[in-house]
Amino acid sequence: MAQYIYNFGGGSADGTTDMRNLLGGKGANLAEMASLGLPVPPGFTITTDVCIEYYKNGRQYPDGLSAAVADALARVEDIVGKKFGDAKNPLLVSVRSGARASMPGMMDTVLNLGLNDETVEGLAELAGDDRFAFDSYRRFIQMYSDVVLGVDHHTFEDIIDTYKDERDYFLDTDMGADDWRAVVDLYKDAVAEALGRPFPTDVNEQLWGAIDAVFGSWMNDRSKTYRRLNNIPESWGTAVNVQAMVFGNMGDTSATGVAFTRDPSTGENSYYGEFLVNAQGEDVVAGIRTPQALTTKARAEMGSNDPSLEEVMPETFKELSDVFAKLEAHYADMQDIEFTIEQGKLWMLQTRSGKRTAKAALKIAVDLCQEGKITEEQAVMRVGPASLDQLLHPSLDPHAPRDLLTKGLPASPGAASGEIVFSADEAEKRAADGHKVMLVRTETSPEDIHGMHAAVGIVTARGGMTSHAAVVARGMGRPCVCGAGELRIERDGSGATIGGRAIKAGDMLTIDGSTGEVFFGEVLTVQPELSGDFAKVMEWADKCRRMKVRANAETPLDAQTARDFGAEGIGLCRTEHMFFEASRILAVRQMILAETERGRRSALEKLLPVQRSDFTELFEVMAGLPVTIRLLDPPLHEFLPHTDAEIVEVAEATGVDPDVFRRRARELEEANPMLGHRGCRLGITYPEIYEMQVRAIMQAACDVAKASGESVVPEIMVPLVATVSELRILKARIEAVAKEVFTEKGQTLEYTIGTMIELPRAALTADQIAGEAEFFSFGTNDLTQTTFGLSRDDAGSFLPSYVRAGLLEQDPFVSIDRDGVGALVEIAVEKGRRVKPDLKLGICGEHGGDPLSIDFCERVGLDYISCSPYRVPIARLAAAQAAVSAKKG
Repeated sequence: MAQYIYNFGGGSADGTTDMRNLLGGKGANLAEMASLGLPVPPGFTITTDVCIEYYKNGRQYPDGLSAAVADALARVEDIVGKKFGDAKNPLLVSVRSGARASMPGMMDTVLNLGLNDETVEGLAELAGDDRFAFDSYRRFIQMYSDVVLGVDHHTFEDIIDTYKDERDYFLDTDMGADDWRAVVDLYKDAVAEALGRPFPTDVNEQLWGAIDAVFGSWMNDRSKTYRRLNNIPESWGTAVNVQAMVFGNMGDTSATGVAFTRDPSTGENSYYGEFLVNAQGEDVVAGIRTPQALTTKARAEMGSNDPSLEEVMPETFKELSDVFAKLEAHYADMQDIEFTIEQGKLWMLQTRSGKRTAKAALKIAVDLCQEGKITEEQAVMRVGPASLDQLLHPSLDPHAPRDLLTKGLPASPGAASGEIVFSADEAEKRAADGHKVMLVRTETSPEDIHGMHAAVGIVTARGGMTSHAAVVARGMGRPCVCGAGELRIERDGSGATIGGRAIKAGDMLTIDGSTGEVFFGEVLTVQPELSGDFAKVMEWADKCRRMKVRANAETPLDAQTARDFGAEGIGLCRTEHMFFEASRILAVRQMILAETERGRRSALEKLLPVQRSDFTELFEVMAGLPVTIRLLDPPLHEFLPHTDAEIVEVAEATGVDPDVFRRRARELEEANPMLGHRGCRLGITYPEIYEMQVRAIMQAACDVAKASGESVVPEIMVPLVATVSELRILKARIEAVAKEVFTEKGQTLEYTIGTMIELPRAALTADQIAGEAEFFSFGTNDLTQTTFGLSRDDAGSFLPSYVRAGLLEQDPFVSIDRDGVGALVEIAVEKGRRVKPDLKLGICGEHGGDPLSIDFCERVGLDYISCSPYRVPIARLAAAQAAVSAKKG
């Protein structure tokens, strides 16, 4: 029988950190910590294979699992000297999830499992503390009822809030043993009323109920959403970890905390974290009590009067510091650690590579490399390419006027302005309508994941630097301010006050997640400066990558931005985008509506000098680098006049009767313009259009080359080719015009002619097309549309439902569909290079800026990727990581 259970603790472990696919991240790291001799409460991991079989077999467990769990539980009993369900000496356990990729807060956890009316008395006697025992019992009932039995957690919160209000208690710690006994009875009554049956007292029933719930939570809505947003496959499954409980709520010599070995916001090499005395782990992240700082330095920086762990428990703090150093050295990365102190004894509950901001990721990678702990190549692999997006956009202008409302904790850096919304559902709805929204909550929970993703920033009234809002926001790259204590939100979500000042839904709010400040209204921003650690990692990335990185650009500003970000040329200049300006569109419409070649040439004469000027500016900015210019590819409906006033304007400019243009516009209307008279079809039927563009390109290239002495490298790209005959005809015309210009100018220069592969037929006949083309550029936007038979403009109404339902792993317009679109690309690469081994291959669709798609491009052997200017650094890093991964196989 397959091994479904792996033990850890008691000085040994069955698993290792390399087994995270089988044991999940939590289980693998618990095993590793146990092997390192760290104080880890004993337990066992039920593998991800069980989760996979559980869902494959209709939520049935594999044979033999029940017996294996019983054996593993007996081993834990032997190590701790307690027995599960024993009335006098009870063993309590925690049951936690543990996927191979960290999914903080997305799946379910149950603590203090094994308590009932008999074992709670035994726990009280063993601890000599009735209050602790019944506090633990009420926590168990509340958590188990919510996670396993489906009783709304607000039921229990209302009970305890009412109980405290009636007795003028402020904190949970104000309540004594008799109070918790009374609350336990109220909780059990509430469960019986909600379910029509009593709370389960059989400890084995409790255990399997919790295991069922954890495996079941792999498929809950918030987990599905998190996986979709973070590209985590459903097929991975989760492990379940069952572990002996240790208690941070056993009085003033006990505590629980969360810590990072370095600051996850800035990357500074200083401990960062929080703890609570006489508490359990959920208290720290739930935001119900305000946690305290780990270090004296951090306490001073926060302006807190509450003592730090370093001051309260100096010996334990020193032991914890030694563990931090040992774990960071072992994993060669910043660690996110959960710990409990039980009556002065330190226990390690979890370690994992900590989530961090992009700024912190860069600094930590550079520092670890310079400390000799990792190589440059490893440093490059430590930074998530998509996270760089956090650094490539504006921050608050320090000189801009601002209206400060309050200050909370700087939970996730960056700045954002948005319209206030008070619910996750409203955030998602408003964002889908095109609004920038600021999610304002008392506290967030895992159920808010969709709204947090939709928002540009997050503000919470409660919670610390390791609260759910803070951790998830940092992982998403969203600015976040937590613990804005002056924020009071109305229960019905109708509005809020901050320090007595009223705010309402729809008001504009600005936050600075780096300082914790919250401002009323919108605050101006400034562009980022990218240097230091960013530049160093980019330098190392450029050493690692094989593919070149270009940009999609058609204006001098875009081209300069791209070059500043390290672009190595322009991979796509969409010439139709140059014609939308009011000063040009009139001549374009005149050209399109003309019924004769003479009329079209008349309009084109007006466009030639402006096109030449456009290309001159691009060649000047990109001097010495290749510039791929796509000849006109407009779906005609984008340029046709749509109103009577626009038709009259064109008629007056040309002296033609407006009725002639009205008739002509009707003739040109198409039922499906994206598959209509566009691309090379336009060049075939109206060759004078492409002749004008080629003339402008060559004249500009000659002028810039002569004036600057720099090499100018035009690459002329023919769009939407379906047959080799189209390319052959247009290539001959391009060469003829180029020859004319060279004769006029008395000079020549190198240029190449290629095509976009954006139709399935082009990919399938790439060997024929390669006979005429000097390069292919894969236009994966249109290739995706034509492969799937989808309109990118309309698919947004149903594609998200496909992704949520698992019909598609991801939106094929965001990450390339490897099985379909990718297969066509591979066919075209193989066929094209079979005919022409030195055929240059690139990609210029939106996928050129997507890390997953870039990895695919590396594996099929493309020469370059091209993306929007602001994604150039992302593409450079992703290309480096793809090259390193491909090298490792």
